Order: sequence, then C-alpha cells, then structure tokens
Amino acid sequence: MTIEEMIAAVQRELGVQVDGRAGPETWGAIHRRLVKPTATGGPPPAAPAIDAVDPRSEGHIATLLPEVQPLARALVQKAAQHDIRIRVISGTRSYAEQDALYAQGRTAPGSKVTNARGGHSNHNFGIAFDIGVFEGNKYRGESVKYKAVGALGMELGLEWGGNWKTIVDEPHFQLRPAWAAGLAERDLLAELRARTAAGRQLLA
Repeated sequence: MTIEEMIAAVQRELGVQVDGRAGPETWGAIHRRLVKPTATGGPPPAAPAIDAVDPRSEGHIATLLPEVQPLARALVQKAAQHDIRIRVISGTRSYAEQDALYAQGRTAPGSKVTNARGGHSNHNFGIAFDIGVFEGNKYRGESVKYKAVGALGMELGLEWGGNWKTIVDEPHFQLRPAWAAGLAERDLLAELRARTAAGRQLLA
C-alpha cells in the first residue's frame, strides 16, 4: 500500500475529503479523533485554527470555497517560515470577470493575460488562487522564489501551475477535487460547469 492509499484510507475513516493528501482538514480531523477529553471531563480542545493573514490576501481568500481557504492561509504562513513573503493576489472570478480578462489583448486594450474564457478557468469555481512574491513592498512578477513556494504548496496537497505542461503558471495554485483524479483539465472544467449549473457541491 502506498502512502497516498494509506492517507486516503484514514480520510475515509475520518469522514473528510478523500484525496490521499494530508492537508489541514485531515490533520484537524486526526487531532479531534486522537486528543481525548481532559481529566475534568471537559471536551477535547478544538483543532487549532489557521490564523488570518494579511488583509489583502484575506480579501481574496474570502472568495474561495471553505475547503480551500485554510490551505491558502497555510501557504502564506508556510512561505513566511522560509523567509518568503507572498500575498494572495487573485481568488474567485465570475464568468463575466473572466471574459473581461480574456478580452485583454484581443478585443480590449492591454496585454493577453489568460487563454481561458468564462467558465473555462478554475478561478471561476472557488478552488484556485494566485499568489505574488513580494520583496519589501515591491511585487516580483518573476522570481526563483515561485518555485520554492510551489514546492510548499504541493506539500499542502495543492496542485501547482508550475508543473503544467502546456501553460506554465507558477503563481497559480488550486485544490483538485478528489473525483477529478486522472481527469483531463477540460473534462474537470466541464464537470465543474455542470455542477455549478445544477447547484451541486464542487468538491464532494
């Protein structure tokens, strides 16, 4: 049995999202299961919450699905522990906002910033966010630190855009649904659109 299969088995037993990756939700559930009541008969302490980060990041994090929010905060904090200052600079976008970005460099002024129309970006479904590396107050669009943050994100169970083959997107992170394992990106997006239209849960 691989470590991913063992983690998935534990997740099934705990009743959390099954993806074979031990992120904050899994560790929180393990903590609640293993920490016993105190000698005074009180309830066990709750799993430690992930503290809020900077206001700019929090504004974008608030637009993400609840399952993704603690992962975004954890990434900011984990990067800081390695002396890398990052901020979440983009979260969820509406289809209209995505179409406006797609129009840039095509039918609207500006440079091309995306190849995805509305409904064809993971940002439209609350599972994806972009980060920026900062040195002091200066934003760095290009930096070797993005690769270091990418490794930290993958440790948290996030999918990193820096590993993509066709369009490498180092600032991009997303939580891939467990049901999407092995699906091509276009099939994942098609299912996300269908679930959104039907009002169904996106990650379950």
